[in-house]
Amino acid sequence: MIKCVLLDDELPMLGYLQALCREFDDVEVVKSYNNPLKFLEDVDNLDFDTCILDINMPGINGLELATRLEGKAIIFSTAYKEYAAEAFDLDAVDYVRKPYQIERLEKAFGKAQIWLSNKIHTNPVYVELNTNFGKSRLNTNDIAYIVVAENDRRDKEIWFKGGQTLLAKNITFDDILERFPQGQFCKINRKTVIALHAVKHYTIQTVSCEIVPLKTPRQFKLSEQYREQFMSLLPG
Repeated sequence: MIKCVLLDDELPMLGYLQALCREFDDVEVVKSYNNPLKFLEDVDNLDFDTCILDINMPGINGLELATRLEGKAIIFSTAYKEYAAEAFDLDAVDYVRKPYQIERLEKAFGKAQIWLSNKIHTNPVYVELNTNFGKSRLNTNDIAYIVVAENDRRDKEIWFKGGQTLLAKNITFDDILERFPQGQFCKINRKTVIALHAVKHYTIQTVSCEIVPLKTPRQFKLSEQYREQFMSLLPG
């Protein structure tokens, strides 16, 4: 799910953009602004990952504003094509011309989703756990899934995408999910937590993830009580 903020100082154009965004099931409009200075006042309290940003606005233009939105997927919008080169110099994911068209927005949101996915995978998030080797510092991007240990259900067996395993000692799934990056791991049955970036295939009953040394993906049961949450967290 893309969490998007919209900025356009022209109210009719902003209203039209809001209406178009409502057509996308995988896009949530967190908030809309026609005043960039008001947006700057609120930005630290907003939960969003993507911004559709008009370039021509009073007070502060979109190009300058984008430099203050590090880590966000930026989609610039304008009626003037001469800003395109400068927009892409700021590492924007896309640049759309007004008037907005739903097909063009769909393409832009697709690029934003890819950008956000790549950002997750390239920025390591480390978690320190008590393991069978002592204190271990784990890169969560390398983890494929976690299961209850066979010998002691208080322990959890962590499987990495490269096929390695590690035993996390005396820890609950609730504690793991609280300490791991939010929205990137999901419990799919009572005995399994899976990394969403490792999902290879899924149905309403099963989830499969790929482990490099194995010839076929590892398949797990997707329990009904966890199905809705799993589906809601899947990107795209």
